[in-house]
Amino acid sequence: MKLYKTTKGFVIEDEGYFYLSKHTDWDTFVNRRDLFFEVTRELQKLIPDYDYKSYIVSGSLPPIGTQEVWASGVTYLRSKNARIEESKEAGGGDFYDKVYAAPRPELFFKSTAHRVRGNKQEIRIRRDSKWNVPEPELTLFINSFGQLAGYTIGNDVSSRDIEGENPLYLPQAKTYDGSAAIGPCLYITDEPLPLDTEIRLDIFRDGKQIFHESITIDQIKRSFDELMCYLLKELSFPTGCYLMTGTGIIPKDDFNLIVKDEVRITISEIGTLVNTVGMKKAAV
Repeated sequence: MKLYKTTKGFVIEDEGYFYLSKHTDWDTFVNRRDLFFEVTRELQKLIPDYDYKSYIVSGSLPPIGTQEVWASGVTYLRSKNARIEESKEAGGGDFYDKVYAAPRPELFFKSTAHRVRGNKQEIRIRRDSKWNVPEPELTLFINSFGQLAGYTIGNDVSSRDIEGENPLYLPQAKTYDGSAAIGPCLYITDEPLPLDTEIRLDIFRDGKQIFHESITIDQIKRSFDELMCYLLKELSFPTGCYLMTGTGIIPKDDFNLIVKDEVRITISEIGTLVNTVGMKKAAV
């Protein structure tokens, strides 16, 4: 079942049918205990209408209200190796090796809601960075009751040169206007995602595909329960939160995003998140 936030209301897609929820507040709509069963009960009172599908096409927004977005680092072997390589000259190589093997995962704040972009909206690259990449990530929605209530697709846009210069620069490499995208919907289910669920990244430049790679979520070193446990240890989220679970797909070191590149991230159960790289922010 998929929940879409649109300019005309909240659309529920279930088995090819489309419904318009009577809820008008996103935070209330999604932050309910046992969300899948609550929405299932809600559907019994709604009448499907195929025209609601046009709402998704014409005005789909990022599936977020007041939620914070957090992220997990170095959860795939590929990510660990890339971090070691990018920070080697700065003396940070062993640092990421230890993070990968440590009992405590790396968790960091990624974005407030107003900095998040949705499907078909523009992401950005930093004006003071020369090496930028998309990071495709399965993203968890955790409600205020501590339940894993749904999934979406996340793009953790990152400035690798800034992060590689010094690990303490991580917030600047990761957090800025337009550096996070989620969507196209919030996928809810009463079953865990299959371990063979595939994450696929495709990048297009001038209409030509310049990058393609995929990975399955069984390559994540840490369980979702483990990541959630550490995130919720000392943090409360009154309306829930999103947690990106890390990336196992990183383009080669000679790759750099440029303005007008199109980034497509696909997870079959959820859909495809499409973003174009917009202009760099003007100097202030």
